[in-house]
Amino acid sequence: LAGSVSGGCVEPAVVETAMEVIENGKPQMLEFGITEEENIEQIGLACGGTIHVFVERLDW
Repeated sequence: LAGSVSGGCVEPAVVETAMEVIENGKPQMLEFGITEEENIEQIGLACGGTIHVFVERLDW
């Protein structure tokens, strides 16, 4: 793992998923955003909008 994605709960969720993908080799698409039921404090996306993160294992 290298670099940064975002603050709030996004980064820990991406790291957790990345560890799963490293283990099982199955790529995953993650989506984070604000819905009417969620608020900024829960998600950590102060700017609003949506973040899509594709996690894939690279075998060198």
